[in-house]
Amino acid sequence: MPTYRDEAVVLRTHQLGEADRIVTMLGKRHGKIRAVAKGVRRTTSRFGSRLEPFMVVDLQCYEGRSLDVIQQAESIGTYGAPIVADYASFTAANAIVETADRLTDEASPQQYLLLVGALRSLSRGEHGASLTLDSYLLRALSVAGWAPSFGDCAVTGAPGPHSAFVVQLGGVVADEVAPPGVPRLDPDTVALLAALLTGDWAVAEASASGTRSRASGVIAAYTQWHLDRGLKSMAHVDRTDGVATVTR
Repeated sequence: MPTYRDEAVVLRTHQLGEADRIVTMLGKRHGKIRAVAKGVRRTTSRFGSRLEPFMVVDLQCYEGRSLDVIQQAESIGTYGAPIVADYASFTAANAIVETADRLTDEASPQQYLLLVGALRSLSRGEHGASLTLDSYLLRALSVAGWAPSFGDCAVTGAPGPHSAFVVQLGGVVADEVAPPGVPRLDPDTVALLAALLTGDWAVAEASASGTRSRASGVIAAYTQWHLDRGLKSMAHVDRTDGVATVTR
């Protein structure tokens, strides 16, 4: 059977039989990969903890009829342990990998690098876990072709600033095209959303807790609309780094 190599992020795992595990991964060149890690649950397994969620591995598989089989996995990014040790990072990482799982089937180097960067940032504690999650969601949706507008009108292109935000129309819109009763965003929330989309961490980290909470609500609604249904892991996201816990 043909074999292949790839660099991949472990998204999730499921038990198979007494000692095996099905591992779902996002590969840099192969996109979504579902493969069996044989004997991985035994203490003598050669894979060790390398095939746990949030880990980045150099992978070798051979192609099977329904599932590929992992032959070799070497660690590239050992992000799992530091993420799991912090609850806020752990819950954010679960939402991040679920998003990647839902958004990406075919190979997308941009989505792959974005995912690796978000997990690396969480493992190092570079920014608040909640901010990292929200920034990832906006960027991942943008790479998928659903970039929101937080400046010019998403419908007419009229220069901003605009306060009306319509998820279905793709972002902020001018008053003349805003549906009646549409939610209005204050300037600080719009500025934070734009900063999270562009990676302006100085602006993001200087934001107030109330502003972060409002921005998180906007991002959750925008994500749910484009994924057709909400993320299960979002119900458990810890927003205590300055904002209230999200429950859906």
